[in-house]
Amino acid sequence: MTEVFTEEKQRASAWFRQLRDDIVAAFEALEDSQTEGPFADRPAGRFEVTETKRESADGSDAGGGLMSVMRGGRVFEKVGVNVSTVYGELGERAQAAMAARKGIPGMKDDPRFWASGISLVAHMQNPHTPAVHMNTRMFWTPHAWWFGGGSDLNPCIEYPEDTAHFHAVQKEHCDRHDPEYYPRFKAWADEYFYIPHRKRARGVGGIFLDDHNTGDWEADFAFIQDVGRAFLPAFVPITEKRRNTPWTEADKDTQLIHRGLYAEYNLVYDRGTKFGLETGHDANAVLMSLPPMAKWV
Repeated sequence: MTEVFTEEKQRASAWFRQLRDDIVAAFEALEDSQTEGPFADRPAGRFEVTETKRESADGSDAGGGLMSVMRGGRVFEKVGVNVSTVYGELGERAQAAMAARKGIPGMKDDPRFWASGISLVAHMQNPHTPAVHMNTRMFWTPHAWWFGGGSDLNPCIEYPEDTAHFHAVQKEHCDRHDPEYYPRFKAWADEYFYIPHRKRARGVGGIFLDDHNTGDWEADFAFIQDVGRAFLPAFVPITEKRRNTPWTEADKDTQLIHRGLYAEYNLVYDRGTKFGLETGHDANAVLMSLPPMAKWV
């Protein structure tokens, strides 16, 4: 059995909250600096923040978090940045939804869990600016602990240099810890973000990891922090480069069709969506990843 990990849990939870605050501030700064384009005359977008709460089956407190959503901004059409810390007991369906950790010895006898993390999805106004997803998290049970997460870029109109930049920043942050991390987690992202029924990838990839436990909590925590730190330098320069690119109705149509693909993946395959719904977390927070508008042909 693992230790209670009280201090480690507190540090991880505080880090995810700090990362959330940094990203929210950076995204609102992008809104403030947007002075061109068809949406420049509207007020700069701001996040609406809602406290989320979760209850156990017996009605007792089971944690919660903050759901921060910006809609109809100058740069962002819809972006959600959620942070949460939840705990309680895992039911059988929730255990099954964990996918990477099914069958942990002792879980059925002692199904307590604690989880904390940040989850972000951004859908952009300009079709030339890619959508993006990022999450990092820590999970604890009395029987095991691990980290997971990553980020991936989802352009509807791909620019190879943007893809190269996004991956280069991911690689740089991974290489600080282990030169084998980036190729391993890139390959995992390519596999994880693949849509079997469409026989194609959701986007242009990034990195993805789950069940990450080398036995050294400090080293693994330092790494997952760098996964989070990589996000803004990987994504913001691309946004700044593309947000004023002229676009046509055909470009917007391409974007809406791609968003349909994104929605299909998140509703059918995404582990986080399944786990969030199975553990009774706020449905609006779990489904904030869905785009505001999408189209199917």
